[in-house]
Amino acid sequence: MALDPDDPRPPYVQVANALRAAILTKVFQAGDKLPSRTELAKRYEVAPMTVQNALRELRDEGLIVSRQGSGVFVRERTERPVGLRPHIERAFSAEHVRIDFAGFSGETLHGVISEPIDKIRIGRLTPQTIAVRMLVPDPSVPWSLPVTVEGLKDSPAFRERATEIMRRHTLAIVDAVTELASLGLVEKATAEIRVHPAAPLFKLYLINNEEAFFGYYPVREHVLSLGGEPQAIYDLMGKDAILFHHSISDDDTSTGSQYVEQSRMWFDSMWTTVAREYVR
Repeated sequence: MALDPDDPRPPYVQVANALRAAILTKVFQAGDKLPSRTELAKRYEVAPMTVQNALRELRDEGLIVSRQGSGVFVRERTERPVGLRPHIERAFSAEHVRIDFAGFSGETLHGVISEPIDKIRIGRLTPQTIAVRMLVPDPSVPWSLPVTVEGLKDSPAFRERATEIMRRHTLAIVDAVTELASLGLVEKATAEIRVHPAAPLFKLYLINNEEAFFGYYPVREHVLSLGGEPQAIYDLMGKDAILFHHSISDDDTSTGSQYVEQSRMWFDSMWTTVAREYVR
């Protein structure tokens, strides 16, 4: 079950695709425990870290769940979470691509947008224009969430850590998207980041002004090492956010159509009023 050496996609993407196919075709049933990271590394002849990155992709899609001390299991999908990846990939088959994101760090978007960008590089997708807008919390001002468990106070050390995560993922998206235009692979490609002063209690994706994906961030306590000292934080758990899908239909009075329209209105209002350009 070694990976195809001629496949241009990163090894972790190939492993994630193989496991995703096994889950969706019921090779692994809901509730089944997956083989250990070491066993999967041997099976696909990759490093354990590659398997870990692949599992993270599947966890972001809501296909699997980790249980402390027990392992990784196929999620019992009674809540019917929606996988963002196939919708993002399909969006890039359009002539004009627009993706708007509002949330905490852009980590999930970075993961799912990488594959269609790779396909543009090798000529398998050929959009004419791409526009990406990312709306994230301003890391230069105190936050109401996440906060310390003791005293419910803003943690500058946590904000510094979160800033690096946000910068790593959002700036990587900016660089990858704008490079497509500089290479002449698309006519026009823009990617912008703006920051705002509110705590993001949910994540929102708007795709080609036709689809909306929305999910709430659960708030959970966990302990981090900040400045060499453990600190208990009430954090926003993006990987635990279940996304729900709404789409435009022929009936502009339908719930889906109204949801997409109102989401677009909310995003534009934030973008044009309280948000400001993020400077590297």
